Amino acid sequence: MFPEPPPPPDASDLPDRIAACRLCRERFALTATAHAPRPVVWFRPGARLLIVGQAPGARVHASGRPFTDRSGDRLRDWMGVDADTFYDRDRVAIVPMAFCFPGYDARGADLPPPPICAATWRDAVMAQLRPRLTLLVGGHAIRWHLGARNVTEAVRAWRDHAPGIVPLPHPSWRNTGWLKANPWFERDLLPDLRAAVAAVL
Repeated sequence: MFPEPPPPPDASDLPDRIAACRLCRERFALTATAHAPRPVVWFRPGARLLIVGQAPGARVHASGRPFTDRSGDRLRDWMGVDADTFYDRDRVAIVPMAFCFPGYDARGADLPPPPICAATWRDAVMAQLRPRLTLLVGGHAIRWHLGARNVTEAVRAWRDHAPGIVPLPHPSWRNTGWLKANPWFERDLLPDLRAAVAAVL
């Protein structure tokens, strides 16, 4: 069901190079948060499961660990895994569309992932990873990997991308209304998701 992928080319210093990236220093200094870059890098080439997120939030920026917030609690529940499994880099790679917290705008809303991050790093990172299962979490990840503009339509068609890809809405608590309006997600998709995660882990 999930074939063994070939080994990636060697780029053992890639995580360190990303962690040292300061391309967005001036961009972040102009945001309402006026913060410095802090890339959150969480992947190793052997991981079987890839989680493609959006960008770290303020709590993740502070902790240096991906999904250390309520969104992470909900995502782990969707996947049916505990925190130890989720943070096992030998099995799970977490690669957002931007490695740094983009900051807030003047109204306190999350800014989108800066495109320069994906343009600079994404091809090199994806060349290192050979996941058996990829979870696309939220609109930015779905648009990049599937070219789909409508998140609901992409998630509703999850079976079209099986067994290697599962598109998901963002697990933010702001999406609670979406979950109530789309009961098929928890009823039909989540059992398939948990089975697929268990199979690769």
